[in-house]
Amino acid sequence: MAQLKEIKNRIQSVRSTQKITSAMMMIASARLQKSQRSIRNLYPYEQNLYRMLQLLASQEEGIDSPFFHTRPVKRIAIVAFASNTGLAGRFNDNIADKLKEVIQSYRSLGKENILLYPIGEKVAKAVRAMGFQSRGDYNAISGNPSYNSAQQIAGELMQMYLKGEIDRVELIYHHFVTRGTQIVVNEPFLPIEPRIPEGEKFAPNYIVEPDRKTILTQLIPKILKVKFYTAHLDSVTSEHAARTTAMRIATDNAEDLTEELTLEYNKLRQQSITNELLDLVGGSFDSQ
Repeated sequence: MAQLKEIKNRIQSVRSTQKITSAMMMIASARLQKSQRSIRNLYPYEQNLYRMLQLLASQEEGIDSPFFHTRPVKRIAIVAFASNTGLAGRFNDNIADKLKEVIQSYRSLGKENILLYPIGEKVAKAVRAMGFQSRGDYNAISGNPSYNSAQQIAGELMQMYLKGEIDRVELIYHHFVTRGTQIVVNEPFLPIEPRIPEGEKFAPNYIVEPDRKTILTQLIPKILKVKFYTAHLDSVTSEHAARTTAMRIATDNAEDLTEELTLEYNKLRQQSITNELLDLVGGSFDSQ
């Protein structure tokens, strides 16, 4: 009987856990749908802005923006996007692993010349474990991407680049592909390499006012800020997708475990009833 009670308690415990994982799955799924709508609206805007940059820059040899300059890397800034919470599979671990890999490739610069901007407590914890100091606390904005926060951080990086305090900026984040697929991306943020797409040409009948150089001067900071915001929103969308998948798997596993425990409970209960009947029958024969 003690074993039956133990199995019954386990079944109740698993069912309670299943209710929690199921609720978390539904919450993550709702947040994912909202983030997906935002990223779907932002992607075309960000891509068209960059295409304008490519087309304009490729047709104006005299444009000399400091954001286009490639110089020897003596000091680098790395921005890594993760989350504040877990229960999202390997979402945070993948970012931490990629960050370690990128840092290792720049070890020759010295620890003091590798500036880390961790967006999210999980990656900030990984930064501390590697013996680095974060350039700021961005946990408050990790799960709530906004253009204003992206503008501030991107603006700071741009100013440092213009002053020569850093020579390169890289971003590490998850790119959302589908609900079940998110890819870790490591891409340059600064300097910009405005290469014209293959097969594209700037149409000569376009009228550009006041002039291409003036437009590019205003367009480049806008593009960089939008790109930073897009990366953050992409990361958060991927986080919700990863958590939805992880909680769905946990819920399904809990359902399977409940079925196994219920089957075991019924077998033991049937065996216990059979033993009691045998004892009754045996006692009846003994009394005769």
